[in-house]
Amino acid sequence: MVRGDAHMPAAVLVPLVLRDDAASVLLTRRTDHLHHHPGQISFPGGRVEKGDASPVATALRETQEEIGLGADRVELIGALPDYFTGTGFRVTPVVGLVHPPFELTLDTFEVAEAFEVPLSHFLDPANHLRHSLEIEGRTRHFHAMPYGDYYIWGATAGMLMSLYRVMTEVDPVRS
Repeated sequence: MVRGDAHMPAAVLVPLVLRDDAASVLLTRRTDHLHHHPGQISFPGGRVEKGDASPVATALRETQEEIGLGADRVELIGALPDYFTGTGFRVTPVVGLVHPPFELTLDTFEVAEAFEVPLSHFLDPANHLRHSLEIEGRTRHFHAMPYGDYYIWGATAGMLMSLYRVMTEVDPVRS
């Protein structure tokens, strides 16, 4: 069986906000009452629905629904490798540039807050932590990148590690 066959397709937007002084990453904190991943830090996104033409369409639709950021405010620049979660999802992280000014309107049922973290925080290896824990007799390893009072871990941190790898990869042809 191919690894992705049993996984539910999903997509998220990795929004890179281009501020005058520096780029930042726009993240959300999920509300505490949600059944899946309550209170966790995440990217806007969700599972692919039948009407979605592509993972990009899913990421943009979910971003509009969750934080009110319209597709017209996002300049798509590519996608990171699919991320497979321990909870059975194959997530396509779609990367887009967001040009201020913009105004967010949060779906308060799903999103407790939206906030930005300087991109430089995620590009600094000193902020890359690796942890493990045992779940149902299996050891699970995961990344974490705490920022202030925010504990960014799991799939979100894993996708941020993919972004880090892409952004810091040295091109041997140019070196």
